[in-house]
Amino acid sequence: MEAESCEKLLLEAVNGDSRRERISIDDAWGRVCAETVYAPFMVPPFPKSAMDGYAVKAEEIKNAARECPVKLTVAGELCAGDFALYDRKPMTAVRVMTGAPVPEGFDAVVRQEDTDYGQETVSVYRPVAPYTNYCKAGEDITEGQCVVERGVRLTSVHIGLLASLGVAYVEAVKPFQTAVIATGSELCAPGEKLGPGQIYDSISHMLCSSIRREGLALSGAWICADEEELFLSRLREACSKADVVITVGGVSVGKKDIVPLVLKKLGAREIFRGVDIQPGTPTMASILGDTVILSLSGNPYAALAHFQLFFWPLAAKLMGSRDFLPRRETAVFSGEYAKVNKRRRLLRALAAEGHVELPSGIHASSVIHNLADCNCFIDLEAGRCLHQGDTVKIRYFKGE
Repeated sequence: MEAESCEKLLLEAVNGDSRRERISIDDAWGRVCAETVYAPFMVPPFPKSAMDGYAVKAEEIKNAARECPVKLTVAGELCAGDFALYDRKPMTAVRVMTGAPVPEGFDAVVRQEDTDYGQETVSVYRPVAPYTNYCKAGEDITEGQCVVERGVRLTSVHIGLLASLGVAYVEAVKPFQTAVIATGSELCAPGEKLGPGQIYDSISHMLCSSIRREGLALSGAWICADEEELFLSRLREACSKADVVITVGGVSVGKKDIVPLVLKKLGAREIFRGVDIQPGTPTMASILGDTVILSLSGNPYAALAHFQLFFWPLAAKLMGSRDFLPRRETAVFSGEYAKVNKRRRLLRALAAEGHVELPSGIHASSVIHNLADCNCFIDLEAGRCLHQGDTVKIRYFKGE
């Protein structure tokens, strides 16, 4: 089945109604906003001065010059945080500091550098146009304006924006829980001593770090030997704690590929099995109770590629935000790729400034070291080789 068809079936099988929680804006960075926020008032809520100077009526100083200054009576002084009502009289000014309210009737601010800094009277040496150095009420935000849309991942700027409106708490999507099970009797946890025939588990750490990088929640990660009853028990435990369980390995047709058998025994509903793309063709997805189970190949690059293909669209659906979707674009290929594949293929690659190239070294799906030099994969159609200057479709890695 085509990858796009598999993704469609997966997303149709899950409920996108996200759980919500009310949190402080100080805890909201990186969280998905679960409500659309509208400004309850305009910002700034009053006209204010953009710099230290004198609030004036622009018309009254239109002929001001250094050799022929206009003299105004200083009616008072306002600093940021002050408020006073002035019955403006002709040929008057109010001393104002940056951020201070500009009283009604005054329509501009003269820089203090363009005056004699007078206290009771001030000589103005330069004219200004109306609204010079003057921030109008509502200049930044109008009352009722949409300031944060539902589904946006909140940045520090969003948080500052909410704070400027007096919003202390916001509705956020509660992250779903993910668990990872790496299967294989040959696997050993980093830090432990390798036994004969063993290798260190790298894939679960790679996937878990990507999940954490995007601010999502992990309920657990385990290594499980290729023993049916042991895996069944571990899968049940993972499903009891997580909304999404990722299994790695054991999905092909070998003697120790027990994942499909255990899923069937537990009564899981199969969403799809087998993806017409290399590497990672055996990938499958199921639902057990309320938990989505994404079962990936045990080869590192195959697991990473299909994790990118299916986990992030699933995360976008569950979190109600397209921000979790990997970026896609076209790029110009540098180099040569002569191999013609019978199946569509995902080639690990490095993209920069509109160009993309393959890393050096072996490209087998079991090889991990040159993935460190990559930030995307090329989505290569079946039967196509690549030449210098070809245009290709790329998908950037998410969570890297």
